[in-house]
Amino acid sequence: MQKIKSLMTRQGLRSPQESVNDLSPIESFRIPTKEELREQHEEPTDPQAQQEIINSIEEVYFSNDSFDIVKYELERLPAVLSLQELEEYRDKLKQQQAAVSKKVADLILEKQPAYVEELERVTSLQSGLQLAAVICTNGRRHLNIAKEGFTQTSLGLLANQRKRQLLIGLLKSLRTIKTLQRTDVRLSEMLEEEDYPGAIQLCLECQKAASTFKHYSCISELNSKLQDTLEQIEEQLDVALSKICKNFDISHYTKVQQAYRLLGKTQTAMDQLHMHFTQAIHNTVFQVVLGYVELCAGNTDTKFQKLQYKDLCTHITSDSYIPCLADLCKALWEVMLSYYRTMQWHENHDQDEAAVVSSDGNNVIGTEENSFDRNYVKKKLEHGLSRIWQDVQLKVKTYLLGTDLSNFKYDDFIFVLDVISRLMQVGEEFCGSKSEVLQESIRKQSVNYFKTYHRTRLEELRMFLENETWELCPVKSSFSILQLHEFKFMEQSRSPSVSPSKQPASAISATVTLFEQYCNGGNPFEIQADSKDDETEDVLASNGYESDEQEKSAYQEYDSDSDVPEELKRDYVDEQTGDAPIKSVSRETLRSRKRSDYNLSKVNAPILTNTTLNVIRLVGKYMQMMNILKPIAFDVIHFMSQLFDYYLYAVYTFFGRNDTFESTGLGLSSSRLRTTLNRIQESLIDLEVSADPSGTLTAAEERKEKVPSPHLSHLVVLTSGNSLYGLAERVVATESLVFLAEQFEFLQPHLDAVMPAAKKPFLQQFYSQTVSTASELRKPVYWIVAAKAIDYEQMLLLMANVKWDVKEIMSQHNVYVDALLKEFEEFNRRLNEVSKRVRIPLPVSNILWEHCIRLANRTLVEGYANVKKCSNEGRALMQLDFQQFLMKLEKLTDIRPIPDKEFVETYIKAYYLTENDMECWIKEHREYSTKQLTNLVNVCLGSHINKKARQKLLAAIDDIDRPKR
Repeated sequence: MQKIKSLMTRQGLRSPQESVNDLSPIESFRIPTKEELREQHEEPTDPQAQQEIINSIEEVYFSNDSFDIVKYELERLPAVLSLQELEEYRDKLKQQQAAVSKKVADLILEKQPAYVEELERVTSLQSGLQLAAVICTNGRRHLNIAKEGFTQTSLGLLANQRKRQLLIGLLKSLRTIKTLQRTDVRLSEMLEEEDYPGAIQLCLECQKAASTFKHYSCISELNSKLQDTLEQIEEQLDVALSKICKNFDISHYTKVQQAYRLLGKTQTAMDQLHMHFTQAIHNTVFQVVLGYVELCAGNTDTKFQKLQYKDLCTHITSDSYIPCLADLCKALWEVMLSYYRTMQWHENHDQDEAAVVSSDGNNVIGTEENSFDRNYVKKKLEHGLSRIWQDVQLKVKTYLLGTDLSNFKYDDFIFVLDVISRLMQVGEEFCGSKSEVLQESIRKQSVNYFKTYHRTRLEELRMFLENETWELCPVKSSFSILQLHEFKFMEQSRSPSVSPSKQPASAISATVTLFEQYCNGGNPFEIQADSKDDETEDVLASNGYESDEQEKSAYQEYDSDSDVPEELKRDYVDEQTGDAPIKSVSRETLRSRKRSDYNLSKVNAPILTNTTLNVIRLVGKYMQMMNILKPIAFDVIHFMSQLFDYYLYAVYTFFGRNDTFESTGLGLSSSRLRTTLNRIQESLIDLEVSADPSGTLTAAEERKEKVPSPHLSHLVVLTSGNSLYGLAERVVATESLVFLAEQFEFLQPHLDAVMPAAKKPFLQQFYSQTVSTASELRKPVYWIVAAKAIDYEQMLLLMANVKWDVKEIMSQHNVYVDALLKEFEEFNRRLNEVSKRVRIPLPVSNILWEHCIRLANRTLVEGYANVKKCSNEGRALMQLDFQQFLMKLEKLTDIRPIPDKEFVETYIKAYYLTENDMECWIKEHREYSTKQLTNLVNVCLGSHINKKARQKLLAAIDDIDRPKR
């Protein structure tokens, strides 16, 4: 180390560390000495070579200033020093130092202008700082002057002014807080005034204001109080919403909806509204039924309020059932009307909002939210329609099935049906429902009721038939069943869109629904509930009696002297005028009126009896029940057919059954009529006199559905020849049946319209096999009269006394012809006498004459068949007698051709036939009896037929007769 130092001393160099410590950072980059410059010139000036030298310098030399270069180099010396190596290393370091110094000098020269410019800026900054010092000095001086010029009092005024401003702000805040504290009083007033939107708006503003002053401790308590008040408002708002369910008020509902909108709970309000409607239906029906139950129960200790609604309905009495049902439907109508008006309000409100939005579409987000709420409300309301109606149906169904209606009076039951029918119309208009629940419940009650009612009516019909004297019921010639009160509904039903029982008393347009009609007041169920006398256009009126009991008593008092009961007086007097029936009309007045009416207008007056009219009335009642309740149409029509069946069977039993004449084989009763009568007897007539206690339960049930066969009243005399064996009664009975059949034919389109498609074959069969056979009953009924009206036996005796084996042709007819014509003249006279009592229609007159003539002709054949001996001249006499009979007969009757004319002529002419022709004739004419044919062959024996031919012809007759045995 000492060698290096001595070497450095010799070279006149200082220690590098000392040089670094002595110089400042700027001064360390000193200008090189001449020797250094010379060395630098000796160094290569190639920039690239110079840069390589700089790059060869170790990185450690470029570290921070605390790096000790001397120490670093000394530590790097090897342990054995070599001068030559040291010099070489020194030269290398010098080259590196020279390269660095040259690089620094170049950089200094390059930055010289910038250095000069920066030095000028430093000089300028120094001048600016000196100026600032002067300004600060002046400022300090002026501040001292201001301090001396202003007193502490002046600054105190400024401080007080500032405090005053703060206090004014505080006072304003306190006043606001005071107002907030008193808000609850105003809110209570607004709630009493039902100004719910204003109350909510005020409460929300107060909450907003309270949030502004939340830094006051008293405001926290006020905030909780306002929240409680808002909840109280919501509770009252919910109560106000529930009031809508029973009595909708537009202004009230508008306020409620505005209030919910301010709360942002429109959807919640709709959910609550539906809950309230459901609750309103339950509470309404419960309170109505409870009121009637408690009213009828009197002072019993039963706590009805604790009963379930279903159990409560079972305590309704029969007397209170109908008014309770009417009030029940009224109350439910009010609920449904409120729902309907609620929907109307929302529809109108949505239209108004849509118009506003279309004119101002700025707030897109708010519009979308409102649109979403509107859609939610609309769907909720539409879905709620069926729910509300389902609840109504279930409540009414429970009420309907809670009482057995089978013993109700007909008018009362019809009223129940009409109320339910109107309620179902309400349901259809309300939500398009077919009311399956109501239909099923009322169907059950109706079938149950109708079976009992029909059984009673059949028994009454039997009683009426057994007491019927078959007197003509005096009705006008213009009489129509549509004039009867029971058929008024058919005139009303011509309006296709409104059910007849559902029309109100006043005429309304068919296009107006019940909701539109009663939207602003009234109730569709008040019409029936007010007075039954006002229901003639809507509900079936009674038979001119206050009740079924009076009607029954009137028929019980009916006897042979009472021509027409009170019920028929009403029909006779006022069916068209509608005046009140005069129930005090004397029998003498009625008889005289009946006679005068016959003389004036009996030409076209329909023939019917009291019982016929009663059956027609029953049919009208049945049809109205069927019209109101179509699901039981088949049962009703089946029962209606039984009424007709029983009437037809009674007429046949009373006037047409005669085994003697049936055995004649004349085909008086058609096979269709016999089939119908057998069917009626098997299905409807109870032929057993007393019940068999050992019979099975099924047999007892079957007998319960049947009616005993009726018996003709002992007051009806059918054995008197003067009255033509009850011809007047027979005409009234048979023609009343025909008239009844005509009315059924008239009603067929109405019955067909309500009959279920699956059951229509029954209706068609009833008309084709039963109703259409009514006119066929004329033949057997009037045949009996024709058989007794003329003494055919006497004629046979007179014919037996005639000699037919005469030898010359006679020009004078026999006495029996005059006797027979005299019988016909007497028959014609008595027929005219009967026609003075009862109009005899032309078909009846024709049938009577046809029967008499047919029987007379057959009697003639029978008389000719009794002849033992007959010559050709005798056969000519027979022809003469028959031609005389025909000539005189044609003057008495207009029937053409004369019935069975060929029957007589053919038999007479058969005498002249040869053997072979007669055999063919016998085989072709089977209408003659075996006796008649045999006699014909025997009479011909000897004249132109020998014994062998006789045997052959008798064998042919026997062959014909054999299948008949």
